[in-house]
Amino acid sequence: MPSRDLATPSVVILVADGARPDTLAAAMDRGELPALSKLRAEGGLHTVTSVFPSVTGPAYTPFLMGRFPGPVGLPGIRWYDRERAITRWPVFSRSYVGLGLRELSRDLDPAAPTMFELVDSRLSALSVIERGLARREKVARGARFVTRAAFTHFRGDVSGWLAIDRHVGRLVADRIAHERPQFAFCALTGIDKASHALGHDAPLVRTAMQIVDQTAARIRDDAERDGRWEQMHLWIVSDHGHSPVHTHEDLTGLLRSHSVRTRAHPWTWGAGHRAAVMVSGNAMAHISLDLNRRDRPWWPALAERWEWLTELLMSRESTDLLILPVSAAECEVRHRTRGVARICWRGAQVSYLPQSGDPLGLGELRDLDSTDAHNATVSSEYPDALVQISSLAASPRCGDIVLSAARGWDFRAKWEPIPHVSAHGALHREHMAVPLLVNRPVAQTPLRTVDVFPTALAALGLINPARCDGRSWLANA
Repeated sequence: MPSRDLATPSVVILVADGARPDTLAAAMDRGELPALSKLRAEGGLHTVTSVFPSVTGPAYTPFLMGRFPGPVGLPGIRWYDRERAITRWPVFSRSYVGLGLRELSRDLDPAAPTMFELVDSRLSALSVIERGLARREKVARGARFVTRAAFTHFRGDVSGWLAIDRHVGRLVADRIAHERPQFAFCALTGIDKASHALGHDAPLVRTAMQIVDQTAARIRDDAERDGRWEQMHLWIVSDHGHSPVHTHEDLTGLLRSHSVRTRAHPWTWGAGHRAAVMVSGNAMAHISLDLNRRDRPWWPALAERWEWLTELLMSRESTDLLILPVSAAECEVRHRTRGVARICWRGAQVSYLPQSGDPLGLGELRDLDSTDAHNATVSSEYPDALVQISSLAASPRCGDIVLSAARGWDFRAKWEPIPHVSAHGALHREHMAVPLLVNRPVAQTPLRTVDVFPTALAALGLINPARCDGRSWLANA
């Protein structure tokens, strides 16, 4: 029997993982996505900013926790555990690709609640964040499904991923219709897989978007049939975008070629490592240095021994931005031709102070709150860069050097089952700008993906946690 009556509100979130706003809108305009086009006409299609790193996993924390990823413990899909408090000897690093994904929910800040912990009834499919979910509330689980997904991933079978999306979409729609959960979350990853393999505008990407459309249509049809639609909020959102890659920089190989014994996935065993390279997306990377130190050495303590490495990295065409956390309240941003600037933060305010140049192309900006900082950067090459860089640089698990790749480049030349012709993870507009499609008009314009969480709570009549990085679009400011 259904678990909820028809008069209570519900929220359904479909993550079209990897969808770009321009690609999605173009498919709607061509008439390829009739269900999503209908939602756009009734509610609206907005472009909002994701988080840094713009990578699946960390970029799900906005939807399910209302938080930027670094401060809640997810600085990337790979990170080095300097404190050696979470991981085990001799690896002391984390990767959420493969078996390590099981650790992700346990690695999250326990003081930051997930949506699954705040609602009375829930359903989830392919969410990398699962804290608060009972086993029966997870769609597409079990050894058989996991084996199928793993085989599809490591074989690099893009068509196989689309078949998984179809299967998962049908299961989710069936269970929403039968159980009527208060909150349902479903990630469909075919767009991302097809984009990596073929490019964001490939025909197979449009097929993957049509699967999202069919899933949304089925959920809506069922809700209209039994009278739940008027109380349902149905949102389609992406976690990151994509942009073409023509060259892969072997970042780990680069350090090793300069006699730096380096730890990197998938081979993280061994002793005597001086650096750890942790790539996400694959267009961003954390580099940790002096690995024997358990405390965090801010850049001034590392500069004498490692300034040569920053010069080497800045000389590479693959590097767009190099970020150095200087203290708990300041970081340095460098660009090869546009010079150096400082980002400083104090409480809820952030400042951008050019030093020998203007790497972000923003001009001097002082004492901006979160909304003003977003508005000052949203039209730039690096949307929301001030808030995202400061949030990541201040987080305890951040690397000592953070890299954002140049257009056309990424930082991982080996070990990908799907050879990437498109990537994400960096601060570029193509990676950070994502679509948000809603089925009802908004009271104020959504700004970021972190706005999804507080809006879902507001729609369900629930109280927002004390700490939240977003704002609800259902109420006027």
